[in-house]
Amino acid sequence: MPRVIHFEIHASQPEKMVEFYRALFGWECTKWGGPMEYWLIKTGEPTATGINGGLMMRRGAKPTDGQAVNAFVCTVDVVNVDESVRKATSLGAAIALPKMAIPGVGWLAYIKDPDGNILGMMQNDPKAS
Repeated sequence: MPRVIHFEIHASQPEKMVEFYRALFGWECTKWGGPMEYWLIKTGEPTATGINGGLMMRRGAKPTDGQAVNAFVCTVDVVNVDESVRKATSLGAAIALPKMAIPGVGWLAYIKDPDGNILGMMQNDPKAS
């Protein structure tokens, strides 16, 4: 059964938000050495219940006040991202961001469920580039 394995916080000012979450929760935020501006977030010890995440530059316009929800993006571990996207769209979802490589990590795609909620799906593949 696929599980949520990662969350993402999209920020218009990433450095400012990294400091916010460090101060608020004591999360460890480490800038990733990959080809994009990204911070890895450690939310607790490996033996504790929970998941870790990341923080990245927001793509697109900043959400406006008055929207019903402005939230983190959770990512689900899937065996095959292409098959999962096909299944999601056949069930009424739309592609929010098409499949992309996260070098050395895997393949990631974002969908919008039939109610407009964004969800990430990640296929582990250390050879992705």
